[in-house]
Amino acid sequence: AFGKGGIQAQLIEDALPEIEAEANLLLARMTDNRMHLKIDTQRPIKSKKEEMAETLLIEIADELGTRNYEMFSGGEAFRINLALRIALSKLLAHRAGAPLPTLIIDEGFGSQDTSGREKLVDAINSIQDDFEKIIIITHIEEMKDMFPVRIDVMKTADGSTIQVS
Repeated sequence: AFGKGGIQAQLIEDALPEIEAEANLLLARMTDNRMHLKIDTQRPIKSKKEEMAETLLIEIADELGTRNYEMFSGGEAFRINLALRIALSKLLAHRAGAPLPTLIIDEGFGSQDTSGREKLVDAINSIQDDFEKIIIITHIEEMKDMFPVRIDVMKTADGSTIQVS
């Protein structure tokens, strides 16, 4: 029960389908259903094809096929990361019986082209009911008008000031 294939392995195996499903929902929204991921925990051992090794492998596929994470662009990787992080956060909060009141995204939009930014904003808007507050931190001018409320922080000689609009 406490060994490598015991309780902890079963907890992970039980959690992964939920993480995968939630991440794929968000990833589909951000990529017009072009990307999806699959999480595997076992792979064949090269020297012993019939035996399996424990691993945590995230396979990502798009219209070009399944590729290693490193082969995706910075913008694509950001979308994959965001989908997985939100899915994991939701799972942990749900399992703890705790609310997940706030989502903070600090930058990250710079890796996106205009279309990618719009899809990210759409994805964020589509999950806004899951959070009490979503805070986006950005220096990209065109992003500032994509959300209904914003707080501008301006540096002055006397220190920083804020303006809510």
